[in-house]
Amino acid sequence: MKLAILQPTLIPDLHDLATMLAVDTIVYQDSEQWSRKGRTHRALIRTPEGTDYISVPVLTTDKKKPINEARIDHSRDWINPLLRALKFNYSNSVYYDFYEPEVRADIETGHNFEYLLDYSLFLRKRLFQFLELEIPAKIKFSSGMKEYSSDPDKLAKRMNAEIYYQEHDARHYQRQGKQRSDLNFSHPEYRQHFDGFEPWCCLYDLLFQYGPESFRIFDELV
Repeated sequence: MKLAILQPTLIPDLHDLATMLAVDTIVYQDSEQWSRKGRTHRALIRTPEGTDYISVPVLTTDKKKPINEARIDHSRDWINPLLRALKFNYSNSVYYDFYEPEVRADIETGHNFEYLLDYSLFLRKRLFQFLELEIPAKIKFSSGMKEYSSDPDKLAKRMNAEIYYQEHDARHYQRQGKQRSDLNFSHPEYRQHFDGFEPWCCLYDLLFQYGPESFRIFDELV
């Protein structure tokens, strides 16, 4: 059995997607402590200068709580700046006008969510619908697992995993297992709306630029 041990992300990137597609089971570590260094509340987008983050603020009182207990700070105006960032950086993308109304409505729905995890799962579901993506792997949340251990090696052993992967470049906020494997992943280069190519952008980058043709990039992941 192949296992992925990941933290929930606000918007997945191509490495996240490749990992999800490569395994039989995904464990989302929603019971681990929230970290500002992680990607549970932010996502990388393409900008004229390179890349930058869009983000959702977390209540100061919740910043030492588990990920699944972290609440969105609705006292701050975060939705309008997030939408402006997408418009400023993606309005010239091929499929921006096509997807913008629905993406905007999804982001504005954030007003209705108290918990960050619920909101990020909603955004992921909607994004995967736009991209016509299906993840065959079984998904588990650590908060509901009796066999869960924050030690990745112990967790993999308890789940009888022959191989397990973790989130990329996550050593500052995700405990790294000694027996983890590195995914055979070479980041696909694709046409972005600014000169040059910046890897690790979230899947909004691909959606606005490629839309229904995104499958051509996904085919390079498997």
